[in-house]
Amino acid sequence: MRVMIIGASNDRSKFGNKAVRAYLRQHQTVLPVNPHESEIEGVRAFHNVRDVPGPIDRALFYVPPHVGLEIIEELARRSDVGEVWLNPGAESDELIGKCKALGFDPIMACAIVDIGERP
Repeated sequence: MRVMIIGASNDRSKFGNKAVRAYLRQHQTVLPVNPHESEIEGVRAFHNVRDVPGPIDRALFYVPPHVGLEIIEELARRSDVGEVWLNPGAESDELIGKCKALGFDPIMACAIVDIGERP
């Protein structure tokens, strides 16, 4: 599985970093996105979702909803993104509505727990 982690971080206490580590432990292809980092947990990081090579099976959001509103439009322009996961704290009614309007059926759940890991 190819997993884009939006809001990945080098701060190991943040869920964006915990997701990177969890998906790496599950031997998934991890594609971290952070505009300020070039590498996260030894994996090349991308500065924006446009630069991430596709296709993308899952896009995981670990950013505040107002940031997610801008990013979801960029994801929709790609046309190669499968699932969109709005993790706890990343969701809002406005973002959920925008996802649906753009053709995504967002999943509001913890993507780390989904793969059998504990955050």
